[in-house]
Amino acid sequence: MTTTESKATTETTTVQGAGAADLGLLIGRVIFGGLMAAHGAQKLFGWFDGPGLETNNASFEAMGYNPGKLFGTLAALSELGGGLLLLLGLATPLAAAITIGTMINAINATWPNGLFGAVTAQGWQPGYEMALLFAAAGVIFAYTGAGKYSLDHNRPWQRQGVVIGTGAVALAVAAGVLTLILKWVL
Repeated sequence: MTTTESKATTETTTVQGAGAADLGLLIGRVIFGGLMAAHGAQKLFGWFDGPGLETNNASFEAMGYNPGKLFGTLAALSELGGGLLLLLGLATPLAAAITIGTMINAINATWPNGLFGAVTAQGWQPGYEMALLFAAAGVIFAYTGAGKYSLDHNRPWQRQGVVIGTGAVALAVAAGVLTLILKWVL
């Protein structure tokens, strides 16, 4: 193989690999962002057999997030907004931070039930597995960005990489912990 043939093969592989990575990011964003937005829509509007805002807020009150109206609405808006932003690939580091911060609180709320859930006096209670999975996906998008097939692509605000990802995760942890502190104080 000549140097020219080797270079052409490397360039083709790189182009095909980049296309596959961008397609993978698009599929992941659509699935993950769509599911996150659907969870928010369940809480806000009662869509997809969800509880709706009043029942959602009452459940937040029961979990110790007082006032339930504030925390329940904030969680629902965060899930819907963060999910839609991720689905579109718009303001991706911020969308990832919103998702991660929300999932820190979901992990906290389901922590007593273990990773996979537990049977309690109230029946089966979910564990923190799903919240951890959603948080992990948020961390991935915080570092990778949304990819080529997104509204962020080639825009002046497009950001990704180690520094931006670390900043998004730090913002998420700070917001999540602040919410937990407010839960304990209020």
